[in-house]
Amino acid sequence: MSSTASVAKNLISKVKLNDGVEMPLFGLGVYLIKDNCEHLIHAALDKGYRLLDTAELYHNEAGVGDGLKKSGLAREDVFIVSKWFPSNEGAEGAKKALSTCLKNLKSDYVDLYLLHAPQGGKCAEAYRALLDCKKNKQIRSLGVSNFGVHHLEAMEKLGLEAPSVNQIELHPWQQKTDIVDYCRKKGIAVMGYSPLAKGNKVKDETVRKIAQKLNKTPGQVLIRWSVQHGFITIPKTSNESRLEENADVFNWTIPDEDMNILVMNT
Repeated sequence: MSSTASVAKNLISKVKLNDGVEMPLFGLGVYLIKDNCEHLIHAALDKGYRLLDTAELYHNEAGVGDGLKKSGLAREDVFIVSKWFPSNEGAEGAKKALSTCLKNLKSDYVDLYLLHAPQGGKCAEAYRALLDCKKNKQIRSLGVSNFGVHHLEAMEKLGLEAPSVNQIELHPWQQKTDIVDYCRKKGIAVMGYSPLAKGNKVKDETVRKIAQKLNKTPGQVLIRWSVQHGFITIPKTSNESRLEENADVFNWTIPDEDMNILVMNT
């Protein structure tokens, strides 16, 4: 783990991004959550979550906005991330998607806006347009998602402002040390999605044994692995009862020998 990585100590721990914006290190991902999104967001905020991760692709930006409104919290007290897949519409597509995002969130701004992937065409044009939106305060911080080292190097060669965050899939089976190390060297915060490996590894025997040893659930072990590496971590759940369990990962650690076992378990 990089010595510069910030490890979350609680639900409201933050990291300062390369543009000076402070972002919570732990939150809720809402991929594929539609029917009960508003209720789930309200419940998460009630339990102390302050980071919410949505996307145009998830079709629930409005649910996130409604849940925040229902919570009664001030807009500035909650950090919202959303994402958009670049398209051949370039700058116009980016501005259109952002406008729809803000309308759905019922907000004048989004805290962090990400290019969802380096695909769809005209990424650089879209990124430049979103930088203008950042100057206009519609976006507080601008980042990317699913970008590899060569994509970030290409951005640098084009003279584009470095993204504040790169959101990538991270867990013991996808550790991606090359891109993680590159981002940290360049001051780009690493945000890991799918810390539970999309639920496919919670029955893994190695994880199960470590969980048993620590008197934790396998899910908590996997989430703690991400937290302990200093990644911005956003476990997804559609189950309100799991919100507290997923967030019970701060007052204990996975011993080094077990972290090493999880490194080997790839």
